[in-house]
Amino acid sequence: MPSGKIVIAQTQKWIAEVVVAWNFCPFAAREVKRGSINYEVNNSANTKKVLESLIIQFNQLDSNTEIETTLLILPEGFSEFNDYLQLVNIAEDLLLAEKYEGIYQIASFHPQYLFEGSDETDPANYTNRSPYPMLHILREESLSKAIDSYTDVDSISQRNIEYAKRKGLQYMKLLWQASFSKTTAL
Repeated sequence: MPSGKIVIAQTQKWIAEVVVAWNFCPFAAREVKRGSINYEVNNSANTKKVLESLIIQFNQLDSNTEIETTLLILPEGFSEFNDYLQLVNIAEDLLLAEKYEGIYQIASFHPQYLFEGSDETDPANYTNRSPYPMLHILREESLSKAIDSYTDVDSISQRNIEYAKRKGLQYMKLLWQASFSKTTAL
């Protein structure tokens, strides 16, 4: 498994060259430019340890308003998508239990992401496929402001799906795989 620095560099490359470059999330470019994304690597495959790390990230966001969003990257565990989905459900339960509902949201990205009702051959899945399993913690207030300032937020998902289908499965696979090529770390 690559070092934490390489995992972060690959994730940053994916964000820059896929998420931002293809405008899959029209709100991401601003945060990349501001340097307000926190990248945290957790090499545990243990759900309890990942949840402990998630609480630490909630606390870090509480105490540091310069961080807009956090990506908790999980390169060592949760490679099976169904195992990952169970983790996401538990993480969302933890968010509620820790009284962070309405403060933070958790978005999910995974190398084997499958939208409900889709299959492996649907190129649209690649709009949510990341280099590694990750939990994306967003500030809900900031997200609400961004959504309010966007003219047609409901069209984002459909536009992404249409783009992916138009480009096709092979193109989307290559775009995703490019995150792993010639990535350098400090």
